[in-house]
Amino acid sequence: MLKSLSSLTRLPIPPISTSCRICSSKMSTTKPSPTCPKFISVEGDDIYSRSKPDGVRFSLVSYNILAQVYVKSSIFPHSPSPCLKNWMSMIAFTRKILKVMVIPVFIFREVGRSVMAVEFFISPTDLLLEERIEYNDLVDSIQDVSILCDDKHSDTQANGDENSEPKNGSSSKSTLEDHGDPNDPRVRLKRDCVGIMAAFRLKNTPHHVIVANTHIYWDPEWADVKLAQAKYLLSRVAQFKELVSEKYECVPSVILAGDFNSIPGDKVYEYLVSGSSSSASLAECLDELPIPLCSVYGSTRGEPPFTNCTPDFTNTLDYIFFVPDDQIKPLSFLELPEANSPNVLGGLPNYYHPSDHLPIGAEFEITRE
Repeated sequence: MLKSLSSLTRLPIPPISTSCRICSSKMSTTKPSPTCPKFISVEGDDIYSRSKPDGVRFSLVSYNILAQVYVKSSIFPHSPSPCLKNWMSMIAFTRKILKVMVIPVFIFREVGRSVMAVEFFISPTDLLLEERIEYNDLVDSIQDVSILCDDKHSDTQANGDENSEPKNGSSSKSTLEDHGDPNDPRVRLKRDCVGIMAAFRLKNTPHHVIVANTHIYWDPEWADVKLAQAKYLLSRVAQFKELVSEKYECVPSVILAGDFNSIPGDKVYEYLVSGSSSSASLAECLDELPIPLCSVYGSTRGEPPFTNCTPDFTNTLDYIFFVPDDQIKPLSFLELPEANSPNVLGGLPNYYHPSDHLPIGAEFEITRE
């Protein structure tokens, strides 16, 4: 088990999204078991119906499991009180379900009491290296304000993943005041967000894989900070890949997952998948992409309609990216419910899902050398 923890930071309750709405009618008060999702082939068939693999296969599940500090009726008034009170048992049972699915790589965020915690469970693989990513390190790298875009407060609607009300009930204004002058780029970049990278070798094979897990800052009005974190993330992953390549004389496959607090099509998403945007101001502040990335869901079935689901906000914030090459390809993705599915009725968390986020996942195949 690998862990990366950072100090508690305040995240918001999301705003209303116009792209996808769930039914706000009262959810069921019965106590069903947490949902056990299944992997669906990118070709449309159940994963277990396919023929013998042509290479080495492994699966990965990424899940923002909701920090315990947020498990309150005042924050989620739509959720049944019993499922909030039994949060620990719900999380434990959900982890058990995922393990039954025989997933060798689990990626968790908001672990335990720490909002910005990120965590790996990697088995059965041989762990080689790990590195922690502290986005606060960006503060020390500032030479001038050019690291942040000029349009700091633009495109709030396009980045409307979460609103200005943190989950703990404090206002966005007080949050900024606590950190200092928001016009100071050093203040803006000190957001206590983290990430972690690990390199491992699949057992009984020569194949090396790098997996990175991250949690990007939430505020939709601070798109410049999110973009700066995304750029730093990719630069660190690229450096880590070079280190692993040289140390182990290999060409590792790269997978990057996390809660990016960014919806499809916004600045962070467009940077990660293409490094280009229709926004001239964005183009001016983009460097050449350190590594190319492709979204598993986006390149196969299309991004899901939502991965975060509450009565006030329903949209996609969580992604699994990979570096496309001749060695690795996605074979399947973890199914997600539709907006009218009974197990998301009324919003999350509920008895089916102990978090306001849904788990996402993918199965990959690495071709034999």
